[in-house]
Amino acid sequence: MSIQSVLFDAPGPKARARIRLINGIGAVLAIGLLIYLGFALYDAGQLSPEKWTVFLKADIWAYYLLPGLLATLKAAALSIITGTVFGLIFGLGRLSENKIINGISSVVVEFFRAVPVLLMMIFFWLILGRADIFDPAQTPFIAVVLGLTLYNGSVIAELIRAGVHGLPKGQREAGIAIGLTRGQCLRLIEIPQALVAMLPALISQFVVVLKDSALGSIITYSELLNMAKLVGTGNSNVMQALAVAALIFILINFGLSKLATLASHRLSSRGIATEGPLIPGMPEEMDIDTEPAKP
Repeated sequence: MSIQSVLFDAPGPKARARIRLINGIGAVLAIGLLIYLGFALYDAGQLSPEKWTVFLKADIWAYYLLPGLLATLKAAALSIITGTVFGLIFGLGRLSENKIINGISSVVVEFFRAVPVLLMMIFFWLILGRADIFDPAQTPFIAVVLGLTLYNGSVIAELIRAGVHGLPKGQREAGIAIGLTRGQCLRLIEIPQALVAMLPALISQFVVVLKDSALGSIITYSELLNMAKLVGTGNSNVMQALAVAALIFILINFGLSKLATLASHRLSSRGIATEGPLIPGMPEEMDIDTEPAKP
């Protein structure tokens, strides 16, 4: 029995007819709104070919959109790497039995999860700009990476902690029974399985990283959204430029979402169990003398 069937009664014929009616009315209203917006944009000249054909020019892509896309992917990729490392470190810290390490890790993770990403980007941008430590041209990029790393790394730390807590406790007990320490059980048995189990959620978090990188346009980072606005301002077609940038983001995020779905289906079809010995270097079969000891 599914959870939905327990929490809610299955709709009867009248309820299903009512749902179809409401869905039909909603669809008609949505189509009507789209038609109205289409005519409004047409009357305002926003659908004229001149405003769209500019994106067929090679120099627009070579000097604006492609460099902006590359900057977006660079910031997102570096943030994913550093965020994953951050998440592993503080995820392990939150799983530690040492109260001091656990407490510090919990405070760090909860703090950076609570602070908005944009606020952290602006903070690091201002601090690094005044400190004059890095090249001023690189300050926006570093601020974007730091903001994305701290926020998404905290989320990844929580994903790892939840993944470990979701594993059967018998695995840890079995590891301790064969002589492993608590840290070895965590490092060799639980963390690898938690990462595999949480892989779809991790990939979905990478989508969040890619989308949040667009916030860098506010601190003058030359990512895709910022470069699209430059194209729109120079050619008097800001709406069209933003639409093209949105389409690029949608295509990339759609690909990542499909990858997360594929990973989820693959894991569901084969399970979490792996072949081979549980611990590297340990034989798959162990000869154990089951005869009782002679007095």
